[in-house]
Order: sequence, then structure tokens, then C-alpha cells
Amino acid sequence: MDAFYASVELLRYPELRGLPVVIGGGRRHQPEETTDPATGAVSRRFATLRGYAGRGVATTATYEARKLGLHSAQGLMKAAALAPDAILLPTDFDRYRHYSRRFKAAVAEIAPRIEDRGIDEIYIDLTDVHLPGEEPGDDPRAEGALAAEEEAPAYAAASQVESEVDAWWRARDIAKALKAAVRDATGLTCSVAVAPNKLLAKIASELDKPDGLTIIRPADIVTRIWPLPPKRINGIGPKASAALDELGIATIGQLARADLAWLMDKFGRNYGAWLHRVAQGHDDRDIVTESEPVSISRETTFERDLSAKRDRAELSEIFTELCERLAGDLERKGYAGRTVGIKLRFDNFRTVTRDQTLDVPIRDAQAIRHAAGLCLKRVPLERRIRLLGVRMASLTPAVREAP
Repeated sequence: MDAFYASVELLRYPELRGLPVVIGGGRRHQPEETTDPATGAVSRRFATLRGYAGRGVATTATYEARKLGLHSAQGLMKAAALAPDAILLPTDFDRYRHYSRRFKAAVAEIAPRIEDRGIDEIYIDLTDVHLPGEEPGDDPRAEGALAAEEEAPAYAAASQVESEVDAWWRARDIAKALKAAVRDATGLTCSVAVAPNKLLAKIASELDKPDGLTIIRPADIVTRIWPLPPKRINGIGPKASAALDELGIATIGQLARADLAWLMDKFGRNYGAWLHRVAQGHDDRDIVTESEPVSISRETTFERDLSAKRDRAELSEIFTELCERLAGDLERKGYAGRTVGIKLRFDNFRTVTRDQTLDVPIRDAQAIRHAAGLCLKRVPLERRIRLLGVRMASLTPAVREAP
């Protein structure tokens, strides 16, 4: 999905279209609404980044804001220095999850084999997918294929090439149908990439945003993928990217042409071999349609460091709210858990975790709060607290109570 959180907010506040907007503020950044008593017209006053003070982080930004240097995971104070007049909106994850379900349901009507990669991203297997209104087995080239079979074998190679070209055009038509279905269901745009595997599809999905439709055939790897920096490959992080840069490898193409033995010597046998393989565009991973989450967590970073003594009431309220939200997540996803954990980050950036495994799975907010509170008692709280989180692991499908 294109700038998903921001795009959902623009449905609610269409007057912000075309403006730099950042999503990531807290509740105090809700727009102020006033209604004209004579006409009933509603006007809104929006918060901006100007004068922002705190530790908030941008979850996403509109493309207009990105042109000003704003992006996701960026501290809001840094964003404020770059674009003080950009609009700041609070996050509304319940609303984003609602639109996430709608866009995935729209896709599933056409292509039901889906790998869920989060709230705004999916992989789709287009094998055996038919356009809306088509019947399985329909082949618009069937008569031509039959005629080719009756001709001399010398034409077989040309016929195969024509068939492959037709398959890619067909994939483009399916991608267009997917984009239209998402727009009809949500009012939002998405960017679709069609490629031989997940690796290439992931890279290509970012090439023509927003509202993109990108086709990457094997023959396109050299011209479309190889000129990109290695960090565009999912799995090459900042450290590996910096190491490659120091070795003079600035593009995926240079990585693809690097000697395999040399890469294995520099990066280790397994990772070096993986780098060589993915730079060639190879990826044999299948679509994963079902997977169980390892854990579910909720955490928050405070806008100011809180003291366990002076800010005890505020901390207690936040702790309870985190447990309630975690319980809501478990309820919505249909899980309970046996291992409750907490996470604390202090003002010196030291992070501490504690957990406790229970005899039976739980998902009730009060039970989570009690177990997490016992974990909290095992942590000395002399320093001020920067971040607080609650986590549930050892998950099992919850048994639904009979009505």
C-alpha cells in the first residue's frame, strides 16, 4: 500500500491532500474541530511540527513530506527541524487495521493464495489465477497454440517465446485488476510488482511508487535491478551495505559479478553464498499462507523520562493501558499465552527484560497486568524510564467460550 497510514488519514481529512503530512503524534495532536452554528460547516485546525518537543517517531509520511526529507522511523524533532510547517497527525491503528483487512479481502477475491507480511504488504501467488469473469481453462491463444503444433518443429522456439510474452501481458492484466479491486474496496492506491520470485517482487514494488505497476521479467534484471544499491535487497542491512561499499561494491550488478569465493572469504561461507545468489536474482522461497506468531507485544517510548517514584501514577496508568491493548491484540488474533514479559529502557539507554512462564495460557487484561507486575518487581527502578513494554509469548490458539 502507498504511504498506508497517511493515505488512510487523507480519506478522513481530504483537505490535506497535496500537503506534507506526518503520522506519529500522540492524542494531544488531534485536530481541533469547530462547527459554524449558522451553516453547520465543520472546520479543522491541524497541529504542525513547529515547536514539537518529545521523543515521538514518524510512522509514515505523505510523498509531499518525503520530498522534504521526512520518512518513517525518523524522530519527530528531527522532522520538525526539516519541515516545521508539515502537518502532524496522531496514529489510529484501529482504523489502519480496518483498511488493512479490506484491502486484503479485495485481493483474495481474485488471488486467494496470499502471504501476509504485515498491515500494509502482502505477497501474492499468481499461478493459476484467472481474471474476473474468466473460467479456469480459458486460453485466448488456444487456437493459435493448436495451429502452431500442426506446423513444422522449426516454429516451436518462436511459439514458446510468444507464449512467454503472452503470460507476462496476462500477469499485467491481473495486476491491473488487483489494483482496481483495492481502490474500489478502500479508496486507496497500491503499488504492485510482478516478478518470477519474492525477492525481485519486493525490490520492484518500490520502483514506481506511488500507484505503480512494475513487471520484472528475468531479462529485466540487468537493466532494472542491477543498477540499484545492494541495500535494496531485503536482508542486506546497514552493516553489510557499509562493508560492501568499503569493498567497492556500490550496485547489485557489481555484487552479482563478484567472485563467489571472494565473497565467502569476506562475509563467511553462508552469507557470502547468499549474497552471490540473491544478486543474480535467485530466490526459491515459496508463498507462506499460514504461520503462527512467535509473540505479541505492546510498548511505548515516553516523551519525557519518567521516575518510578515521582511519576508513579502516570506509569501505572500507562502500564495498565499497555496490558489492555495487548489483551485486545490477543483477543482479536485468537491467541492466549503462557509467557508474560516486560521491557524497560532507562535514561542511559540500558534495556532490561524480565519474563515469567505461567502454568496455563492467559489473555485477560487483568491477568496479564498481574503477571507483568510481578516481572516488574524484579527490576531495580532507581533510574528514570524511557520506554516501557509488555510482551506475550508461548502462544497457543485460544479456546473460544461457548455462547
